[in-house]
Amino acid sequence: MKKKVVPVVASVLGASLLLTACGGNKDNAGGAKTNDKAPDKQAINLSFASEIPTMDVAKATDGESMNVMRNVFEGLYAMGEDNKPIPGVAESVDISPDKTKYTFHLRDSKWSNGTPVTAKDFVFAWQRAVNPETAAEYAFLFFDIKNAKQINQKEAAIDQLGVKALDDKTLEVQLDRPVPYFLSLTTFSTFLPINEEYLKSQGDKYGLETNHLIYNGAFTLDNWKHEQSFQLKKNPNYWDAKTVKLEEINFNVVKDKSTEVNLYDSGQIDRVALTAEFVDKYKNDSNFKERAEVGIQFLRLNQKNAVLKNQHARLAINEAMNKKAYVETILNNGAIPAEGMVPAKFAKSPDGNDFRKENGNLVKDDVKSAKENWKKAKQELGTDKVTIELLTSDNALAKKTGEYLKGELEKNLDGLTVNLKPQPRKQQLKLLLSGDYEIGIDGWGPDFADPITFLDLFTTDSAYNFDKYSNKEYDELIHKVKTDLAGDEKARWEAMKQAEKILLQDGAVAPLYQQGRSYLQRSFIKGLVTTDFGGEFNYKWTEVAK
Repeated sequence: MKKKVVPVVASVLGASLLLTACGGNKDNAGGAKTNDKAPDKQAINLSFASEIPTMDVAKATDGESMNVMRNVFEGLYAMGEDNKPIPGVAESVDISPDKTKYTFHLRDSKWSNGTPVTAKDFVFAWQRAVNPETAAEYAFLFFDIKNAKQINQKEAAIDQLGVKALDDKTLEVQLDRPVPYFLSLTTFSTFLPINEEYLKSQGDKYGLETNHLIYNGAFTLDNWKHEQSFQLKKNPNYWDAKTVKLEEINFNVVKDKSTEVNLYDSGQIDRVALTAEFVDKYKNDSNFKERAEVGIQFLRLNQKNAVLKNQHARLAINEAMNKKAYVETILNNGAIPAEGMVPAKFAKSPDGNDFRKENGNLVKDDVKSAKENWKKAKQELGTDKVTIELLTSDNALAKKTGEYLKGELEKNLDGLTVNLKPQPRKQQLKLLLSGDYEIGIDGWGPDFADPITFLDLFTTDSAYNFDKYSNKEYDELIHKVKTDLAGDEKARWEAMKQAEKILLQDGAVAPLYQQGRSYLQRSFIKGLVTTDFGGEFNYKWTEVAK
């Protein structure tokens, strides 16, 4: 999943809030709590990094959309504390001895319009996701379900998908092979239910506005002013509404970090992620917090470009950047240089060992080697001058990152010119998805706790292989991991380690850093659950403590 979210502000405050914030406010360093008084009602004000790219669960590929979806929709299971799946719409599940058949028993629950949530809503949503006409980027996550891949490749009819509504409250799922993380998958946005009758009644307008959506989660989406603000309001029809304490969460889109910090200082938002220039200033504040994350930020190297098709050029780009200096100066938020495409402290082997520790550091910063590889690349390409475009988002951190990378690459790779192309987040995603870029800054947060969620991105036939990388040995290893080795944990683990080594030896991708997060959060916010999969925040248990 493309990540990560940097939160954003209060919808009801509007333009006047932004004007106030830009005017400069009292320095809150050192722990002053002049704005830490709890509000009189159960409401918090937050910031959001961009417009919500989509509210169609089959189309979401980004953390921003998923952060909203996980709070307004609910799947068979939901992601709770410590990244553990907990019962959602499903009250319980029976799993066959061979772990290939799951029978979910649904509880009484309703959509926000009062319509019952039934097993048919999941059948329809999952069939729609694998339907090739939907063009869902995450369709591949269903491929362990019987006939899903064949349907997606137009080799089987949609009604042959291995998911059945035995009755309104019973859903049966047939897998081709055991999938150890399947319950976690059911928490993911693409696996969320859709009411078929409602979707068809909305036609092409479905999901575009709040009055063209219905919800089955803890909150509903309201007052959506595109590119500006939105609200989440408590859903009275949610089956567990008694647990939900917050009445509303107000968000404004804020792209400038200084503005966002000023909004926090002035008491107009209640949480703010900090970039490097603010960490030292606020690290002694009692509301300062740090959180390790397992997302990886990396450079996509599009091999449709003749230069990036060259392995020596890709390796040179990988080696030419001082990633340690980048995380310490530009980020300064607990992030660490990436050592591979699979993050540290994320997935453990059958013996309990960390994947990253076992597979070692596969990402080296080596200017001497970079220069040698670059020289070979130019000789093979028959040119001394190379111009490459770097696609970034248009928020402040992305722009700083672009400038830093441009400086490093141009300094260390003689004859290279890097032209920056900052774009609004939605347009950046569109360009990445369409393959319309040369080098692109991207990020991936895991969809479940297994290295395959990162490694599966780069197979020749992956929907997320925008770079057109192709290696037969890599493809075969990943295929075995997902099929022949599914029941042999140790052999499967070794195959994934070997696949990652091939990926980095080819210079197929340029990992930059493993994400961290430094932030300020009001002391009155309690019960906010943060997770690493399918969106960062779950507000179901959040409350304003008096």
